[in-house]
Amino acid sequence: MNINRRHFFSAGATAFSAAALSSNARSAETGPPHVGVPDSVDPSYRIRNKGIRHTLMGWCWKPMDTLELARHAKEIGLVGIEGVDRKYYPALREMGLEISLVSSHGFANGPCNPRFREEVIAKLNEAIDVAADVGCKKVITFTGMKFDGMDPERAARDCVDVWKNVLPHAEKKGITLVLEHLNSRDSSHPMKGHPGYFGDDVEFCVELIKRVGNPNFKLLFDIYHVSIMNGDVIRRFQTHRDLIGHVHTAGNPGRCELDSHQEICYPAVMKAVVDAGYHDFVAHEFIPTWPDPILALRHAAMVCDV
Repeated sequence: MNINRRHFFSAGATAFSAAALSSNARSAETGPPHVGVPDSVDPSYRIRNKGIRHTLMGWCWKPMDTLELARHAKEIGLVGIEGVDRKYYPALREMGLEISLVSSHGFANGPCNPRFREEVIAKLNEAIDVAADVGCKKVITFTGMKFDGMDPERAARDCVDVWKNVLPHAEKKGITLVLEHLNSRDSSHPMKGHPGYFGDDVEFCVELIKRVGNPNFKLLFDIYHVSIMNGDVIRRFQTHRDLIGHVHTAGNPGRCELDSHQEICYPAVMKAVVDAGYHDFVAHEFIPTWPDPILALRHAAMVCDV
């Protein structure tokens, strides 16, 4: 069938316009599409599978009381918690929850800046001791923020030098340092993105890990940050699997729930994570927007239950 190209696109545009007008008319009658809690959420869902070890990042659920949050997490079937005040560690351990990750020097003052070298070394060594005392196997680290006059190659060398300095202590205590890659694109919220962060390219962070060359130094693969800065999440995870020591989740855009209003297909990503042989902690680090933040956590556990 021979169709004139100009006629085809003209007819297509007409049809599209008609469809759009029809859709707008329906929207005017029914209101905007539903945004919020999906109907598929089971309010009694508990984690059923053992493919990954679910945990959560406590700061996201503030101002909820930490022990109340922990009780909900335990009921849902999470096995750990991180990103909470260390004073809660004994009570959390008594509840049967693991401390999945211990914080250290923060993402701003990092080893890329020689000004913070001694501070970072001291805080990493302290965090390693704390982790060992509470039975945690991981301590987080960051590159830090860029600074005026920074030479990127020297900054990379300084990072590697600091990590190599503390790794003998980590090895002695049986602790793995995990380097978190962060996005520098989102400037809408102080915890949704970090403009100026030195380690904002996950491939660069992988290169730093290879330069360190120590099995006790690995990548914290934050799915949200990788999605924003690099994309191709599943293939990147598969490619770097042997260097990955911890995983974080959140919906993109908005660092929101893992629902249909964001672009990452978490069931597919989690299946790929397990298929790649990763069965360790996956921490839910999204900022709840639903009226019931615990239902949002339950939904994340359901979506990622592989």
